[in-house]
Amino acid sequence: MTSRPTNLNSGMPTGMALLHDPALNKGTGFTERERDELGLQGLLPPTVATQDEQEDRILENLRRLPDDLDKYVMLQALRNRNETLFIRVVTDYPDEIMPLIYTPTVGLACQRYGHIYQQSSGMFISTNHRGRIAGVLRNWPRRDVAIIVVTDGERILGLGDLGANGMGIPVGKLSLYTACAGIDPIRCLPVLLDVGTNNASFLADPLYLGLKRRRIAGQEYNAFLDEFLSATQEVFPGVVIQFEDFATQNAFRLLRAYRDRICTFNDDIQGTAAVALAGILSALRISGGQITDQKLLFMGAGEAAVGISNLVSSAMTLEGLSEQESRQRCWLFDSRGLVVKSRTVLADHKLPYAHEHAAVGEFVEAVRTLKPTAIIGVAAIAGTFTEEVVKAMAQINRRPIIFALSNPTSQSECTADEAYRWSEGRALFAAGSPFEPVTVNGKTLVPRQGNNSYIFPGVGLGAIASRARHVTDEMFFAAARSLAAQVSDQDLEQGSLYPSLARVREVSANIATAVAEVAFARNLAAMSRPADLAEHIRGQMYDPHYRSYV
Repeated sequence: MTSRPTNLNSGMPTGMALLHDPALNKGTGFTERERDELGLQGLLPPTVATQDEQEDRILENLRRLPDDLDKYVMLQALRNRNETLFIRVVTDYPDEIMPLIYTPTVGLACQRYGHIYQQSSGMFISTNHRGRIAGVLRNWPRRDVAIIVVTDGERILGLGDLGANGMGIPVGKLSLYTACAGIDPIRCLPVLLDVGTNNASFLADPLYLGLKRRRIAGQEYNAFLDEFLSATQEVFPGVVIQFEDFATQNAFRLLRAYRDRICTFNDDIQGTAAVALAGILSALRISGGQITDQKLLFMGAGEAAVGISNLVSSAMTLEGLSEQESRQRCWLFDSRGLVVKSRTVLADHKLPYAHEHAAVGEFVEAVRTLKPTAIIGVAAIAGTFTEEVVKAMAQINRRPIIFALSNPTSQSECTADEAYRWSEGRALFAAGSPFEPVTVNGKTLVPRQGNNSYIFPGVGLGAIASRARHVTDEMFFAAARSLAAQVSDQDLEQGSLYPSLARVREVSANIATAVAEVAFARNLAAMSRPADLAEHIRGQMYDPHYRSYV
């Protein structure tokens, strides 16, 4: 259990200052004794409400709102005044609330960020701060920061360059760190690096809140990033840095440049890979196949596609295939068609998966030619898994694996209903956005999100709890295996390739334990291994229930 001030002797604020501190505020939940001793009498209605009663009030008002964006705004307002109650609501109702604070609603919230802005929930570090970023970071009121989620807003979900509006992503991610893995919100810092935007509509919008200039690039960009990352280690020594929604050309380069220098990872590359591999391992428990027998065809050739390919091919290598044989079982399809070796110009990250093959310009033809066991959509192009594509997969495979992982929902390659209906209920389906259960041939199938929220919170918790110096690919492999192992037979029977979100804190704690085990086994932990590692990790998880302050 993380510690917080519990009495006046520990420097706790009083009166209105206490009510304006979201980390400590309990609103009408303050008891009579707390009101007497903390200078709150007269500042609150006379009734002392239980946290359950407060939660009921929040849900009643939330459910009255007809629009998901309005619900997002309401929940962010709650977060900004009472973090404990906010996390309690998310934790108790994950299936209802998580889609409102993250995908798919967060995409629209980012697009409208300047129009719905209420108050800052993180830090905006802009190019105006060059040369003094460490000093700016010291303005953050909390010193015990354990994890930073940072984006430069250039590739937000499947929506592209949203500039400073991308702040909704690190805020949402860190809310999930707390709700899913129990990382205390006072130890979380969302950061938006404002390096400009090339989004013309935002530059012309008078309510856009970011720098109204085009993006910096090249050496200027690199120097700015390096100053920022160096400053984080100076101000918050040992802090875990999660890169989020950087453009492909920067994402791979930054990960390569810093992964052996600081404790960092890229969720779009590594987290997506782990959750996809876990889904494949779950699917194989239904189909009966082996990982080494699989052939994957990706719609997309960016961070997610290459990240998944890297982790899956590593898993195949561990099962006995050579590195070359493993890579030969992963194929990429981009805007120019099938990625093949004969192409004259290929980005570096695509080269390991550019194989000898004739050019193929249509995705359905690539399916028919390569005969993959799985198709994985990560290009954020809606509707690309057409009826023709799904039926082709169903003709080739008894149980075709179809993962439409792009989000938000508007960018999904196909819906759950389409995947199940077009395959006559035989598809092993997962998506990046939530879909309702589907009944086909009298059987109800329950799709679950192949969402990174199953992976990154546990990875972050494991890294923090072990004081890991680095986050490695082996840790993500351990996370994927742990996640797949927690899918029950009952889940599989209804077509669910991931556990219920209601179990996500338990799932994350187990993933964190697996990740920490790797840290200790590889001498990457800056602490001695606790006798009971699982208990050590659970003991650090934040409990979103009120505690007495007097």
